[in-house]
Amino acid sequence: MTVHHKTPHAFKAVFQTFDDLADGAAGPARLAALRAELARLNVDGYVVPRADAHQNEYVPPCEERLAFLTGFTGSAGTVIVLEDTAALFVDGRYTLQAPAQVDTGAFTVVPLSQTRPDAWVEANLRRGARLAYDPWRTTIDGRDRLAKAVGAAGGILVPLEADPFTAIWPDRPEPPRAPVRLLDLSVAGEDTAAKLRRVQEKLTEAKLDGALISDPHGAAWLFNMRGGDVAHTPLPLAWCIVPREGLPELFLEPLKLSHEVRAALAGHARLHGTGDLDTVLAAFAKDRKVRLDQATAPVRLAGLIEAAGGTVDKGTDPIALLKASKNPAEIAGMRAAHVRDGLALVRFLAWFDAEAPKGHLTEIEAVEALETFRRGTGNLTDVSFPTIAGAGENGAIVHYRVTRKTNRSIHPGELFLLDSGAQYPDGTTDITRTLAVGTPTAEMRRHYTLVLKGHLALSRAVFPDGINGAQLDPLARQYLWAAGLDFDHGTGHGVGAGLSVHEGPARISQLGHLALAEGMILSNEPGYYRTGAYGIRIENLILVERRGVEGAEKPCLGFSTLTLVPYDRRLIDLSLLDGAEREQVDAYHALVAEALAGDLDEVEREWLTQATAPL
Repeated sequence: MTVHHKTPHAFKAVFQTFDDLADGAAGPARLAALRAELARLNVDGYVVPRADAHQNEYVPPCEERLAFLTGFTGSAGTVIVLEDTAALFVDGRYTLQAPAQVDTGAFTVVPLSQTRPDAWVEANLRRGARLAYDPWRTTIDGRDRLAKAVGAAGGILVPLEADPFTAIWPDRPEPPRAPVRLLDLSVAGEDTAAKLRRVQEKLTEAKLDGALISDPHGAAWLFNMRGGDVAHTPLPLAWCIVPREGLPELFLEPLKLSHEVRAALAGHARLHGTGDLDTVLAAFAKDRKVRLDQATAPVRLAGLIEAAGGTVDKGTDPIALLKASKNPAEIAGMRAAHVRDGLALVRFLAWFDAEAPKGHLTEIEAVEALETFRRGTGNLTDVSFPTIAGAGENGAIVHYRVTRKTNRSIHPGELFLLDSGAQYPDGTTDITRTLAVGTPTAEMRRHYTLVLKGHLALSRAVFPDGINGAQLDPLARQYLWAAGLDFDHGTGHGVGAGLSVHEGPARISQLGHLALAEGMILSNEPGYYRTGAYGIRIENLILVERRGVEGAEKPCLGFSTLTLVPYDRRLIDLSLLDGAEREQVDAYHALVAEALAGDLDEVEREWLTQATAPL
């Protein structure tokens, strides 16, 4: 598809909205209504996590309780409401966004780097006060941390199964019921029976009688099914009980299943409505040891297992590691998705370079254009997250999401940070490029090149088996550190194959203590952010592969880059690159040109030739 000649108004976003989905101005009134409902329920405080019962990153509209209450639309956060104070806890991605969205007279924004919620509770909860939590939206670990803090403060921790938002949210959306579809084996690469055998082998090794799969990604992987219950990730919300032997129990809303899908799934599991989970789980758990995922399982179900005479084994989801290492079909699908996505990005960048210097382009228009180019592939099923499109100072907001209220023009002399991704039937993408609009300053070029050097260092790393993400993380920060700079987020997250763009358990960060393994796909995205001026981030997806190293005493691993989009050569300060780094950039650009040039028109091919010319 060739659309480089179109005006910005010819583009349209289908998979994302630019309306402010939450109203910070309504926060004080809604906070007052919540406090009144809590008083009626005989509790003095309440914990409101940005979570559903599965701890999903993206939650259905009916579960956006935190956004409804505060106006904060970030993907992670917690509010603790007490009688005379309320605090919103956010991580480093949202320390600029949160104060801009909420009424800070009603909610105190607290960076997690300064104070953890449990420490705040210990310092602020009055002795004898009853602090409530939602046992469906709180994990076992989360409950235990709260219990310790509340006990230290002399308070009382209370599980509150009734959702107080039911009384104060009159137009709350209905729960989702998107249809479930099944993957073809050519895309999934392994059938459900084979996957189930591998999961049950893990249960046998761990001497477990079964596992409750609370993460819907696990059920989606096991049964090779996809859905549309949450935005940006093709998930059917589901629960599953996997026994050590025999058929699993799968819990889905019946209206999501066509006759054909129901018949196919019934060959691999006993099917139930989600309302049957309590009864079936209690019957299964009696006298059995059941694994619960400490990161996603609600404490409510842990209590049910124990009440039924079972034993809770708190640990990791047995599916998580199996899912993280992609099979050959999944890797092939991811590579195909990245070629398709690379073509869309190159077409966008050729168009952007022609339009942005004119000074009339806005952030929203850029997002709409990019989505249109991706839809032009004929394969786009969704964006994999809301596009981050930050011009100038907005680029310094790490997880900035443009709305009609914050939308601004992109001016010559600025940097434009564009972090975006796509969901295709065969794979998931996530890419960030920082773009110069007009002529960048020497400072911009220096900071960009320091980020690029770390990005390159990580991508060429070779390391022995057993090395984890925390050990690799400094490779991406070393040049920034040497200049007294850093960034306040992880260097890389795991990525699903046609599933979540943010997939555990592997990551490259100071907290990434899991050893990387062959077949894992992660992001490589160091950055630098100058508040009030600009943001820089460079991101590719990388695949963990075996590496042959002469004389090695242990098996070794390295990375293969999946993303196929040029870096912005105008931002590279060549004086800061050594010869090996120049060769690395040139080799990558040659790979991009070889993979994409044949499918571009003459104008787009000329742009790519210039963008990938040797340094």
